[in-house]
Amino acid sequence: MNTGVRRCDTNNLLLNTEKTKELIVDYRKNADLHPPIHIKGTAVEHVSSFKFLGVHISEDLIWMNNCSKLVKKAHQRLFFLRTLRKNHLSSDILVNFYRCTIERILTNCITVWYGSCSALDRKALQRVMKTAQCIAGAPLPAINDIYRKTYLKRAGKVIKDPSHPAHGLFTLLPSGRRYRSLRTKTTRYQNSFPTAVRLLNSAS
Repeated sequence: MNTGVRRCDTNNLLLNTEKTKELIVDYRKNADLHPPIHIKGTAVEHVSSFKFLGVHISEDLIWMNNCSKLVKKAHQRLFFLRTLRKNHLSSDILVNFYRCTIERILTNCITVWYGSCSALDRKALQRVMKTAQCIAGAPLPAINDIYRKTYLKRAGKVIKDPSHPAHGLFTLLPSGRRYRSLRTKTTRYQNSFPTAVRLLNSAS
């Protein structure tokens, strides 16, 4: 019995094996076979993708499925935005509706996936925003600008919090003005956390 199961038993918590899934991310060419995980004799189902806190995570960390789900859900909300316009509501109200409903869908956990999603997926997200902009009759922030603003805000919180696990990754150069860039071997890694350092340096 593993530590997690023992901890749940100690705290009178029940693990639901039907809702527990196993997702393996392994990029090695000769990846080892992973034996199934068992919880009290019941094997945990292995899946290639899983929805966690509204984000569709796949084993290859390609975000096409996640973006398509967000775009589809956002398109459904555009119907209500059009209905509000047909009832002659002001642009301010339409913009507020977009920001509170549609934009929140398009930018859900955006710092996790947007940096690594494809240009095609980014265009699909942006098209939803442009459609909403035409309906509302007022300018709306671009998805890329929201991503940049959110990333900088998150990075700032990490820098100010010495207890954060990633705090030590932000180190200033001797000039004290720019942060030291992180060396990366893969584009996937370069588009994830090191993006925060590049954005901070470009904003300085």
